[in-house]
Amino acid sequence: MRLIKNKLLVAALCATAIGIAPMLYVSDLSVVQKALLVISSLCLSAIAVKVCTVQITKQLEALKIGLLNFKDGEFSSTLACKTDDEFETLCQLYNDTAETLRREKQWLYQRELMLDKVLHSSPDVLLLVNDQMHVVLSNRQACEFFFSTNNIGNSDPEESVVGASKLGTRSLEGYTLGTLLKNKPDTLKDVLLENREGLFTLPQGASGIQTWHMATGTFLLNNQTHRLYILKQMTRELNRQEVSVWKKVIRVISHELNNSLGPISSLLHSGQIVGQQNGDARLVRVFHTIEERIAHLNQFVQGYGRFAKLPPPVLVTIDWDKITAQLSNQCDFKLTMSESVEVKADAVQVEQLLINLLKNAHESGGNPQDVELVIKQTASQVIIEVLDRGKGMTDSVMTNALVPFYSTKANGSGLGLALCREITDAHNGHLVIQNRKDKGLCVRFIIDKTTK
Repeated sequence: MRLIKNKLLVAALCATAIGIAPMLYVSDLSVVQKALLVISSLCLSAIAVKVCTVQITKQLEALKIGLLNFKDGEFSSTLACKTDDEFETLCQLYNDTAETLRREKQWLYQRELMLDKVLHSSPDVLLLVNDQMHVVLSNRQACEFFFSTNNIGNSDPEESVVGASKLGTRSLEGYTLGTLLKNKPDTLKDVLLENREGLFTLPQGASGIQTWHMATGTFLLNNQTHRLYILKQMTRELNRQEVSVWKKVIRVISHELNNSLGPISSLLHSGQIVGQQNGDARLVRVFHTIEERIAHLNQFVQGYGRFAKLPPPVLVTIDWDKITAQLSNQCDFKLTMSESVEVKADAVQVEQLLINLLKNAHESGGNPQDVELVIKQTASQVIIEVLDRGKGMTDSVMTNALVPFYSTKANGSGLGLALCREITDAHNGHLVIQNRKDKGLCVRFIIDKTTK
């Protein structure tokens, strides 16, 4: 402001000097009087300039402070102007600009809050790295994902859950992608470092093998190339689509079998009457065999019909004493439940799941006394395990164990484990099949306590 004041003062003094110069030539005053006149005129002019520019100085100083606030991102201050000159227009423009910037800042802040909420609520793993391969943005799922891949082969789901909850509070910002991928599976390293989009699989400890899909994109941010990695968990979606296809196949098969079994049953009844009237024992035996096969086919169709039309789960607090008592009436097992476990699930479906698993455990070829049912919990999950000391599963059998119609038993329908997976998916849980270290099989059913 001082430079402007000095310029105004110099201009006023020059104007005063130019104005009184002609008077000095025509006046009869002495040199001393003329000098005093010039000095007094200049002093009066300087005083007048100072008095007149006081308000202007204050207004300019206010504008300066306001603009400095703009520079610092502060838009809440406004200017009060009581004059009716051009400064009033400038102050009004400043106040309008401040109001516009204030609204824009509030809107941007709300958008950032919404984006942050969406970012951390997204089930996908989001990772943004710069051209130096440093992470500049990540979400909570990314922290959990990079932690969980450190627990490959960890058979204790409790350790995985506790560790994930601890790392979930940390941020990946500042780490390099190479550091995050240290000690990670080679598949994950290849996919991320080579920017290969598409499906890939990873072992995930207690959750079994999971299928992921990665998409990438590049863009400029602050004149620097950034790459965004989006990893989406596809296991449940692929399982859902696979089960949906199988259900359609089963519905078609059931429909066709029912259409054929109806007329056959009617003709069978008539044939049995004719055979009895004629007293032909061979004919009676033939019709009896046909009747048995029709009954077997009806059971087959009804069993797969239950799988294809599994109702949505009705969530209630599970009464474990009641369920285990009912299970013990059907098969023998050792129950291990060290503490009270509370979870909401469909009691009928959970009981059916455990019946199938315990039946398979008894048919595994091991000692029936070694069949064990373990019910335990973590802070956020309930874990149900059915253990046996049978032959276990080969890799090929384990790969197809959850596929409908697949069975290694001579009289098996291939429905048991497929129905178990369908019940598990309906509860948004995980079904994991693992061979035990010594001998036997462990089938683990994991369900979140917050399942809705």
